[in-house]
Amino acid sequence: MDPINLFLLILLLGAIILLAVWNLPPDGVFLGILIIVILLGVLSPEEALVGFSNQGMLTIGALYIVAAGLRETGAVQSVVKKVLGRPKRMASIQARIIAPIMLMSSVLNNTPIVASFIPALQEWAKKYRVPSSKLLIPLSYAAILGGTCTLIGTSTNLIINGLLISDRGVTLHLFEPAFVGLPISIAGFVYLMIVGRRWLPDIDSVYNSFKKTREYTIEMIIKEGSPLIGNTIEGADLRDLPGLFIVEIVRNGTILAAVDPNEVLCENDRLIFTGLVDSIADLQSIQGLVPATDQVFKLDTPRRDRHLVEAVVSTTNILNGKTIKEGEFRNVYGAVVLAVSRRGSRVNKKVGDIILQAGDVLLMEAPRDFSARYKFSSDFLLVSTLARKTSYNYKKSGVAWGILLSMILMATFQIVSMFQASFVAAGLMILTGCISMNHARNSIDWQVLIVIAAALGVGNALQISGLATELVELFTGLAGSDPYLLLIVLYLVTWILTEFLTNNAVAVITFPFAISLAVSTSTDFMPYVMVIMFAASASFATPIGYQTNLMVYGAGGYKFSDFLKIGIPLNLIVAIITIFLVPIIWPF
Repeated sequence: MDPINLFLLILLLGAIILLAVWNLPPDGVFLGILIIVILLGVLSPEEALVGFSNQGMLTIGALYIVAAGLRETGAVQSVVKKVLGRPKRMASIQARIIAPIMLMSSVLNNTPIVASFIPALQEWAKKYRVPSSKLLIPLSYAAILGGTCTLIGTSTNLIINGLLISDRGVTLHLFEPAFVGLPISIAGFVYLMIVGRRWLPDIDSVYNSFKKTREYTIEMIIKEGSPLIGNTIEGADLRDLPGLFIVEIVRNGTILAAVDPNEVLCENDRLIFTGLVDSIADLQSIQGLVPATDQVFKLDTPRRDRHLVEAVVSTTNILNGKTIKEGEFRNVYGAVVLAVSRRGSRVNKKVGDIILQAGDVLLMEAPRDFSARYKFSSDFLLVSTLARKTSYNYKKSGVAWGILLSMILMATFQIVSMFQASFVAAGLMILTGCISMNHARNSIDWQVLIVIAAALGVGNALQISGLATELVELFTGLAGSDPYLLLIVLYLVTWILTEFLTNNAVAVITFPFAISLAVSTSTDFMPYVMVIMFAASASFATPIGYQTNLMVYGAGGYKFSDFLKIGIPLNLIVAIITIFLVPIIWPF
């Protein structure tokens, strides 16, 4: 083996060790290898940086913005609420998650889909006291399986398509992967519903084990045009809020105490809730329900740019001994007090009439920079921002779905390329106000894009240096010249690497081998390429090989062994179906 190729092989093996054993950041590892390749002269800078202009990589970046637009408008949360409804049997709940997620991830990149659904499912699970550990692995697996059905369902498919365009001048049609992806998804659904769901752990949510002593009373109002109007208390899901109790309703000056769950809600009803701080924060995310104080509407900052903040009043605060209204709290601090807790108990008074005392804990709605401005102020002993649910722009949710549908139709009927359609959709999300420019910028996972771009450069080095060809000769020596046997070996190698490295990196690394295998056996390259596409996505046995698995790993409180137990049988099912169907659909 040529010394340069031997050194490249050592670099490649070193990268695998750094990623799989030492868990170093993949963007740093691949960028480091790329720099070394350039310094060695294996590639020119133009050849090494080809990944940064790859259409597949850029399409993924645009799809992050499209998915964020769906999230910011509450479109995803609306789906969760409508699809799941109230919990019945666990099997029914899981089926209602798996099927829609498969469908959605087939037409939208699965990573941002999972990122959008995790908080929505956690919120729903907390509300109905359902262990989120029963929901999140099915969420990730469903997204992976559904993503194999179309060109845009997973970043792996987009990267493979980008490589095919640049290397062979061939492009896949939007639904071409569905010939294998659909059977895989159906088999995966059956497995998860019959076998896999029984092995999911039952882990109590953090919410159930974590108690906060601070209680508040807060007044909310049903605004004009609210979807809650005409619903009963129970029908609007306001009866079973965890840690919250609806004390009374004020309607046209009349107080309705001991509220009946069948009481029908009306416009401008003022609902008095009492409960724990986290539960009070949950009220902020209910569509059509807003704080009753008119002071909130006088804040200059848009509601979506505000946070819930807790602050402890100090002995030197100038408003001590004054009511919140007399002290003009909003004018002084640029924030609105929603509720007050005193020595851990709620203060049952109208907020504006509460006389502030040192040690009072104020629950406020404030601009995002409030904590930074008053963290070291002598007016407050402690200032902390609460993790709160986003105030979604529900009015734009229909627009967001329309943009997504338009993107799919443009790509399906080849009006424009997938690359162009994704950028048009991302631009429309910003122009129509579904997402702000700042949120769009922050929604992109830049680390993922850097990993893909750098890994593409490394894959280019494997081809140009001839190392890919030399390793393929090793493959053929082990598996002979039988194309079918080589296909099986290629699948197994790709699958094993995918369980320990990122799926995109593995797809890029193994792509040159697929092309070289086709050349060495005088067969068509498509079956080898398609096997890589599906094998690189088939990461179910570990939480580290696929980004969506890693995202639910911590959120669900899982152990590494949970993925092994549920994922390995699913891996085998996917492998058998793929290896059987690929040579039939894309013959040698």
